[in-house]
Amino acid sequence: MTEDQGEYCRQVEAYLCRKNDGHLIRIVGPAFEAVCGWAARGVPFAIACQGIDRYCERYYAKAGRRRPVQIQFCEADVLDLFDHWRRTVGISRVSETDADFPEPGEQPRHGSLSAHLERAIARLTALRGSFGPGDEAIDRVVRELDTVRASARGARGAAREALLDRLRDIDVELLACARDATPHAEMAALTVEAEGELAPFRERMPPDALARAIQTTVDRLLRMRARLPEVAFD
Repeated sequence: MTEDQGEYCRQVEAYLCRKNDGHLIRIVGPAFEAVCGWAARGVPFAIACQGIDRYCERYYAKAGRRRPVQIQFCEADVLDLFDHWRRTVGISRVSETDADFPEPGEQPRHGSLSAHLERAIARLTALRGSFGPGDEAIDRVVRELDTVRASARGARGAAREALLDRLRDIDVELLACARDATPHAEMAALTVEAEGELAPFRERMPPDALARAIQTTVDRLLRMRARLPEVAFD
């Protein structure tokens, strides 16, 4: 274990404590080794937090008695999001020891297109009134998604591809609105954060691939900051 891995584990432990309403669950033994593995593999801390969030969201949606969440329950979500993240930014291989870690699967799980649209509409509707100059765009997108939702279930072939292309275009439009509404200093801070996430992979990425990866990561961080859902469905 390196000093950086130890600090990474402490940060994950602190974040898990906050998600457990202050109940401290120590990351020790096999759980500690697993989280050190995330650090060694280059899983960004923000991705680990997203994985914890995703598991906790499902867990707390269930009825019944609540027990503090253990970090090992979150690992499948963390690795699934990391797999999606690295393919999105163009990192096909993480390290020479990739084979030592279980892969979460070939593709991220989305569910049905119609359910995806329902979730996107719900999250965009919740943003109404808080998106500043982009509120008009939010209203327009919600109306458009609500119109196509009914036909999405039966869309096939060229019709489905056209719909998926339009969803990608909507994603670009919403991110552009968020970028325009974000102060320059905050965009610069997001770029620094993106470069930090990609630091473990910088030496084995060509300059042009690294530049694309940084921009993709900035877009993801901007989406999180603006609380925008991912409208595209791949």
